[in-house]
Amino acid sequence: MKLMETPMNDNLLVENFEPDNAPMRIAVVTETWPPEVNGVALTLFKLVEHLSLKQHTIQLIRLRQDKQDTAREHLGWSEMLMRGMPIPSYPQLKLGLPSKKALIRAWTQKRPDVVHIATEGPLGWSALQAARVLRLPVTSDFRTNFHSYSQHYGVGWFSKPIAAYLRKFHNRTLFTMVPTQSLKNQLQMLGFDNLQVVARGVDTRLFNPSKRSQNLRAQWLADDACTVLLSVGRLASEKNLDLVINTFYALKQSGKRVKLVFAGDGPYRSKLQSHCPEAIFTGMCTQLELSELYASADLLLFPSLTETFGNVTLEALACGTPVLAFDCAAASELIQDAKNGWLVQGEDPQRYVLKALSIAQSNKVLGEVRAYAHQSVQHMDWKVIATQMEAIFRISVEENPSA
Repeated sequence: MKLMETPMNDNLLVENFEPDNAPMRIAVVTETWPPEVNGVALTLFKLVEHLSLKQHTIQLIRLRQDKQDTAREHLGWSEMLMRGMPIPSYPQLKLGLPSKKALIRAWTQKRPDVVHIATEGPLGWSALQAARVLRLPVTSDFRTNFHSYSQHYGVGWFSKPIAAYLRKFHNRTLFTMVPTQSLKNQLQMLGFDNLQVVARGVDTRLFNPSKRSQNLRAQWLADDACTVLLSVGRLASEKNLDLVINTFYALKQSGKRVKLVFAGDGPYRSKLQSHCPEAIFTGMCTQLELSELYASADLLLFPSLTETFGNVTLEALACGTPVLAFDCAAASELIQDAKNGWLVQGEDPQRYVLKALSIAQSNKVLGEVRAYAHQSVQHMDWKVIATQMEAIFRISVEENPSA
């Protein structure tokens, strides 16, 4: 096979393949998918869409989301729906049920070239076992810090067993894709093998500064002299959202005219509303609505310490909105301090608030950073990310030790 020797990361030197390579049959397994709104579902949708555009045949294996949900057929793209059960505290999301036998039957009848597992639940484990029986090459994604989240739900003792399960899961695949170099380093220290950095992309045609809406700002009662603070994502305890409220009140007490907008929903919403009745809660938003929200705000507050990536950082920057975040996950790799946003070292909430107070002293500072934010992420195109995944799939097919 003729390869283009374009560096992709420090381990794998293949990024692009010559166009004479045959299309692949790729089975993608996931327990979340649009219209569910979360970073995993939306990212995976974009990647599958772009792999399909590259003429690969995609078999999407996902959960049936409701009784009316039916498997759809697209050009070069088919669906296989599996059973699931609601996740406690998140009834709108489901966890897959064991499906090893069904997957063996399906893949025996129509064998994929490679199986890619995006989530590590029972459906993902079943796919891993079925692929091993059929000697199919398998790759995976590491997208959610389940072992870190356990600390926020009173089951910190369970973090080590979860980490052990995830290590066992991913080390049985040929490659595990992680979104940042820092996460790769962290997982390597925990004993994870065969990690490859594949970043997330952003649709800069959808997320861009032109979506800024004075009408929306008027609805928030925010004129040009008012600073709109925005928080986007699932409203849950592990997202450190109390710090968003503390930052808002600190700015108000300093005499700054500010508005606070929460976009998203989740089990922590009622507590946030009781702690900050002045805040605006939009609930769940479409991607188009989010692009307008990002562009119409002045500063994204992103205090989470449990992300594997944090799509909101990338989306906000694409919309020209600077980000204030701790120096971790995607923020540490995307934010150029004081150029397109600000990074807070360590995990001290007081430092975060003090940095926000410093930023908000002058609207001119926000304006200067805003001018560069969109430009700084224009290169993060989904086509590039899909090409990186394609390269890993091809190598997995060629080097499959089970074949």
